[in-house]
Amino acid sequence: MVEMQVNVQRLSPVLVEFDVEVGVAQVTSELEKAYSQVARTAKVRGFRPGKAPRKVLSHLYGARIAADVAPFSYKARVEVLPEIAGVSYEGLEAKRAKVDVAEEAIEKELETLRKAHSTLEALKSPRPSQNGDTVSIDFVVSVEDETIADAGATDFQVELGAGTLLPQIEEAVLGKSTGDTASAEVPMPAQHPHPKLKGKTAKFAITLGEVKERVLPNLDDEFAKDVGEFENLDGLKGDIKKKLEAQAKEQSDNQLAEQLVLELVKANPVPVPPSLVERQMRITEQEILNRARSQGQRVTGLGEELRGKLVEDSEIKVRAGLLMAEIAKKEGIQIGNEEIESGLKELAEQTGQNLAKLRVQYKDQQKREMLIGMILENKVLDIIEAKAKIEEG
Repeated sequence: MVEMQVNVQRLSPVLVEFDVEVGVAQVTSELEKAYSQVARTAKVRGFRPGKAPRKVLSHLYGARIAADVAPFSYKARVEVLPEIAGVSYEGLEAKRAKVDVAEEAIEKELETLRKAHSTLEALKSPRPSQNGDTVSIDFVVSVEDETIADAGATDFQVELGAGTLLPQIEEAVLGKSTGDTASAEVPMPAQHPHPKLKGKTAKFAITLGEVKERVLPNLDDEFAKDVGEFENLDGLKGDIKKKLEAQAKEQSDNQLAEQLVLELVKANPVPVPPSLVERQMRITEQEILNRARSQGQRVTGLGEELRGKLVEDSEIKVRAGLLMAEIAKKEGIQIGNEEIESGLKELAEQTGQNLAKLRVQYKDQQKREMLIGMILENKVLDIIEAKAKIEEG
């Protein structure tokens, strides 16, 4: 058994230093064993194997033997979770946003449905193009009078006013009729993927083809029957209102939860291990980058200002996690198979995924732990909310 002396010093609430010193007798014993082993195998000129004096062996092999036997003493610093004597989570103050669906929001949803069930039809009589029309355009792209053959297009279909065209091109096309020509000059970004367009001003020579107008269905009982199992338009409006109210309630609940978490963190300023903050920051940063890339943005990293905000948010998340874990322990919250099954059912409803497939996916240990963490967090939030002072908005 190794004899050693260990001194523990808490340098901060989240950092501990261990000062370890191996006993002299233990070090001497290990040195003797090491020299005996070297003496049996070392080949020293002028001495038979095993007969070289200790002084000679020390001169030739002392540094190596000391390195093998070392460390005689060492210090190690280790991050630890802070000791949380108690958590203050009763009487936190927050405001719940009022769940209110305006008539304008219902009308907006109805218009979105009308557009989704609309048709594109050729113009009954020629007229200039306008917002809402779908137009076909041919265009040729040139830079400094050189035509860039693979940058143009023919029969390119686009809806005017939808924000999908470059502003300069949309401005040139808007108000033109079939057969009209137009031109536009567009400064290209330095990071443009086409090597001949990078940082250049490109000239677009445009010819307008067919113009089609969007024809919306009448907003009546027949329309309601076409888009769903509704007897009349009032039934459709009622369904839209119900869904919008559910969305508004979810948003209100999420905002309330965010307020309560911030109030919890303010009321309990416990220190957090920097390594946990760094890990949380890396996770969030990767989520942001993946989301941006999925939307077609070419990003390699975050700016300094955003990273600074990320550090602050990550520290709040880590501190909140530690505090909520402590509350769960105090309240004796247990997450069993029944809670996990309920969580999977709720996840299936939210995402529209098959419940049986989700059960298989969440057999994975990491995913299962994430789900348990979410369920635990929701239970703790329910307790905090029940003990909070909520002002109804």
